[in-house]
Amino acid sequence: MYKTIIIGATGIVGQQCITALQNHPWFEITGLAASKNSAGKRYIDAIKNQNGSIQWFCKEQSKTEINNMIVEDGDLVNPEKFDVAFSALETNAAQRIEPRFAKFIPVLSTASAFRYEKDVPILVPGVNNEHIQILHEQKKRGWSGFISPQANCTTTGLAFTLKPIQDKFGIESVIMTSLQAVSGAGRSPGIAVLDLVDNIIPYIPQEEEKVSIEALKILGQKSGEVIQNASFKVSSTCTRVNVLDGHTESVLVITSNKAEVDEIKEAMKSFSDCLSDMDLPSAPNQLLTIMDDPFRPQPRLDRDSEGGMTTSIGRIRKDEVFPNGIKYVLVSHNTRMGAAKGTVLMAEILVKEKMIH
Repeated sequence: MYKTIIIGATGIVGQQCITALQNHPWFEITGLAASKNSAGKRYIDAIKNQNGSIQWFCKEQSKTEINNMIVEDGDLVNPEKFDVAFSALETNAAQRIEPRFAKFIPVLSTASAFRYEKDVPILVPGVNNEHIQILHEQKKRGWSGFISPQANCTTTGLAFTLKPIQDKFGIESVIMTSLQAVSGAGRSPGIAVLDLVDNIIPYIPQEEEKVSIEALKILGQKSGEVIQNASFKVSSTCTRVNVLDGHTESVLVITSNKAEVDEIKEAMKSFSDCLSDMDLPSAPNQLLTIMDDPFRPQPRLDRDSEGGMTTSIGRIRKDEVFPNGIKYVLVSHNTRMGAAKGTVLMAEILVKEKMIH
């Protein structure tokens, strides 16, 4: 069992990390860290609000032994007590705290703080495992460990679906419109509840830029010690809709080589079991689930398929405007594969690759 600390454990993503790890066969939660305001408190007391109500946001409950653990100050805790860290910090805190841990141990992060640096790959399970070797470049920083950030949750589902198309037919351009769940905004006061009643918010700050930048890095090629971004272009429109969990995306892909619908489906099916021989505890049976029902996928019906770890795809069809255009709709669980649970799956792959030891 790897001794594991969760940094930023009191927030919603930290809570998701707890539920993903508390019964894990490889990782044992032996430390919880948060801000100095939570330090010294039992975890169950650290997540209470001023009125004494417990602020727990996951469907699964935390175990008694987790609730009774004493939370440490993330700025002061000794990283060398642990084998691996899972970071659920906000960006500013991540920039300060994650390098302190990476100096000694691997850090698996949901934060965007280091995603865009040259020696930091954005790893998506099964999509770009060859980029794992880039992590060794971080040793030049004087670190014994590394930082491996999770992709933006909107980019994750998109990357899973683009990979088999890119490999088989090539991609010229991608046009995507997202309908993103409320949970993707976290518990910040940025969106008032009434704003989403009978409404769609047509803009999510920085989301479209993240999708474009991250998709090209994830689907780029490893060239020596760096990643060469993919050469296709990405245009996205990201919106917030009145759905609790599960991001829906309408995607148009212009392929380099002509592809029929059946060929696209076959490429996706062939890719979807690429992790099946690795014996990973958190891996779904299929990374992609192809649906023929024209009314699927739907977030309410499909987001929890395979524990929220598969991306469901439907309405795969030819485009009427672009000769090499293929259209489809996907649903991806933004707080499971797109957040903590996906990070745990990537950690399992890094164990198999002997990057965590």
